[in-house]
Amino acid sequence: MRPTPGNNQGLASSLRGLAGFVLLMLAQFGVRPLFPGRVAVDFALIAVLFAAVRLKPGVAALTGFLVGLSVDALAPDSFGTSTLVLTLIAFGASWLKAVFFADHVGLTGLFVFVGKWVFDIATTLLMGAALGTSLAVTLLVWAPLSAALTAVVAVLLLVLFRPLYRPPGR
Repeated sequence: MRPTPGNNQGLASSLRGLAGFVLLMLAQFGVRPLFPGRVAVDFALIAVLFAAVRLKPGVAALTGFLVGLSVDALAPDSFGTSTLVLTLIAFGASWLKAVFFADHVGLTGLFVFVGKWVFDIATTLLMGAALGTSLAVTLLVWAPLSAALTAVVAVLLLVLFRPLYRPPGR
C-alpha cells in the first residue's frame, strides 16, 4: 500500500504530539525539581491534558495511569494517589475534548486551570495530609495559585510551540 499525503500528515502530527509529550515529561522530572515550593508548574498534568486531545478516552486513561505511576514512583508515601487522579482526569479530558479544546487559547487555559485544581483537591483529600484550617488554605489558596501558574505555562507553551500541541485536524 502506497503512503498518501493524508497518512503522512497524520503520522507527522502524531510524532509532533509525542515529541511535545516527551518534552513536557522531561520538564516534569528535570526542571520542576529546580523550583521547589507550594506553587509549582505541573508539567505532567499539562502533558496528560494535551495528550488527551489526541487520544480516545481509554487510551487517554492508560496514558494518565502510566504518567501517574511515574509521578507516584517518586512519592512512596502517597503511592497510587496521582495514578488514580491522573487516570480519571485523562479520561475526562479526552471525553470532553470537543467542548473545551477548541483552538481558543483562553478555553485551553481555563481547562488546564480546572484540571490542575481538581488534581490538587483530589490528591489532598485522598492523602488526608491536611486538616482544618490547613486544609482550607491548601484547597483555597495554594491549589488555585498552582493551578493558575500551570495554566499560564500551558497557554505559553501552546502559543510558542503550537505545532507540537495543536489538536489533530486543526
